[in-house]
Amino acid sequence: MASRYNYGPQRGGKFFRTLGVEPALGRLFTTEECLPHSRPVAMLSQAFWKRQFSANSGIVGQAINLNGTSATVVGILPDAFDFGSVFSPGAKTDLYLPVIMNDIRDGGNTLALVGRLRPGATLAQAQAEADLLGPHLPFSLQHPEYGGGYEVKLIGMKDYVSGKLRRSLIVLWGAVGLILLIVCVNLSNLLLSRAAARSQEFALRSALGAGRARLIRQLLTESLVLSGAGTVFGLAIAFAVTTYLAHQGSIALPLLSSVRVDGRALAWTLLIAVATAILFGLAPGLKISDGSLQDALKDNGRGTSEGRKHERMRSVLVISEVALACVLLVGAGLLLRSFLRVLDVDLGFEPSRAAAISLDYDDGGDAAKRSAIWHEILHRVEAIPAIESAGLSDNLPLSRNRSWGISVKGREYRKGELQDTFVYIVSPGYLNAIGMRLVKGRDIGWQDGPKSTKVVIVNETVAHRLWPGEDPIGRIAKVNGNDTLVIGVISDVRESSAEGNAGWQMYLPATQQGPEGAQLVVRTKLPPATLATTVMSTLRQMNPGQPATEFRPIQQIVDHAVSPRRFFVLLVSIFAILGLFLASLGIYGVISYSVTQRTQEIGIRMALGATQARVQLGAMRLALIGIAVGLVASFSASRLISSLLFATAPTDPTTFLSMVLLLGAVALLAGYIPARRA
Repeated sequence: MASRYNYGPQRGGKFFRTLGVEPALGRLFTTEECLPHSRPVAMLSQAFWKRQFSANSGIVGQAINLNGTSATVVGILPDAFDFGSVFSPGAKTDLYLPVIMNDIRDGGNTLALVGRLRPGATLAQAQAEADLLGPHLPFSLQHPEYGGGYEVKLIGMKDYVSGKLRRSLIVLWGAVGLILLIVCVNLSNLLLSRAAARSQEFALRSALGAGRARLIRQLLTESLVLSGAGTVFGLAIAFAVTTYLAHQGSIALPLLSSVRVDGRALAWTLLIAVATAILFGLAPGLKISDGSLQDALKDNGRGTSEGRKHERMRSVLVISEVALACVLLVGAGLLLRSFLRVLDVDLGFEPSRAAAISLDYDDGGDAAKRSAIWHEILHRVEAIPAIESAGLSDNLPLSRNRSWGISVKGREYRKGELQDTFVYIVSPGYLNAIGMRLVKGRDIGWQDGPKSTKVVIVNETVAHRLWPGEDPIGRIAKVNGNDTLVIGVISDVRESSAEGNAGWQMYLPATQQGPEGAQLVVRTKLPPATLATTVMSTLRQMNPGQPATEFRPIQQIVDHAVSPRRFFVLLVSIFAILGLFLASLGIYGVISYSVTQRTQEIGIRMALGATQARVQLGAMRLALIGIAVGLVASFSASRLISSLLFATAPTDPTTFLSMVLLLGAVALLAGYIPARRA
């Protein structure tokens, strides 16, 4: 049975109970099941239980085949618990196994500690206790060369899950607010123009006894109808979009699978709808009810220009609308330019035309047997036509990582001087298959066997930090306490994210170290998807039990890593385009209405010598003022999103100029048609 799984608690069911999770069926793990040589057991996620076992409750207590081993299902977790969505966004976790510490003791820094504070205790108090315990932990005592102190850093679960997204969410809220304001301004302009055209009607109604409050109530009722219709339409779109996003596994955002339109969202929507209706309906209502019958007849008399009071208000609204759209466009432009810079980053490897697949094999923990199995796998896979090179690694860049320690033999370090080093256990040919660049030295070879001198390849960052100004080739490093010969240096690889700096990295031969599984990486002359069937067939010739796991292009892993920024930029860009569209509608509507009201005036002005260009320029005046105001606001707003930008200045002149030209062109087009008609 092929599936994805995570190791569960060390002490019975305390992991799940610490998180407040109880099984939907069955029970949690017991303490005895987390001890060496205990009988294999597993818990299933709700989704996997429904998908694989058709929600059959009888599976609890039954045995399933897990990587050739019989494991008893002891429980089904509730549907509300989504481990991947919280701890590994974008990943799906189907099975949970109790961790056996002896089996992973040499695996490196792969565990995360989850705890719950006692009632009344604070995170600061817990951190103070952890600082006292750090120097006395076994790791600190066994490795005095690290400065004699293991640093323990506690992070609140809320900050761990969503802390990095807080600023992005604030920016999205800001973008939504700007769109809401633009909509309100647009509708205010619409109702103001409509109310101005109905001034005589309202004046006559007022003369017949209708009070000011009654007139305002009527206009507010009309605005509530408009707002209500828009709310219903918007909710329908929201339901469709959130349902789609909740089933997207390609976007690495925490808790995305739990996104839905719930009762609180509906309550906020209702509140915003009412507030919006009041916001865009109150100004026209106050304006139209604040005047006499005489004023109304003067302002709207046949053949006269429109009343200056109404014209000034509409002018202010249009300027505000254009300014808000300018802020949105500049912000979206900066984020888009930043995202393009991320895509241009040198990852340290070449993802194109490379793909990976998880392997299943049994070496019994014997390095010599593992070496023979891996050698045979690579020999057969490389014989497939169109495959240029192949290699194996237990982890891939931009994927799950673990860290070990590395230092120079005989040298002592101050606390914090050494860093945890990402470790990859690989086969010969892996560096070439993944597209990494060997700067100096040699690659790992099959001659680096279990009885040979232990060897390691480090990245440039490690070489520069441990041997500054020296050639590290041939030097002896301490890797997990073992003397290890440095045989090569590779270019830095961005192992955690495309946006972060490369950390410390080292590559060890699988013939000398125990890997955590195996990922077969192939580089092809053809699109990787075309070789999936051939590669799977070859693997099953050697191992009929090879599970039908996904043949993933490496580019897909890169796309998954940058998916949060892509998703964020996409949303902001959609808001910016919508703001631009609404602003252009506002400009068109106001200028068109103004031209209709002032046709005779414009005709007289042109008869007296005013040129067509002068009339069109007058129509563009509001848009130009709005752009100027928007530019000033954009300079301030851009600094608020500076932490979200990558290799892009918040005052990037190219972005500002491009967005201003775009907004100006759209405004010119929106105002040209009615001005041309005039």
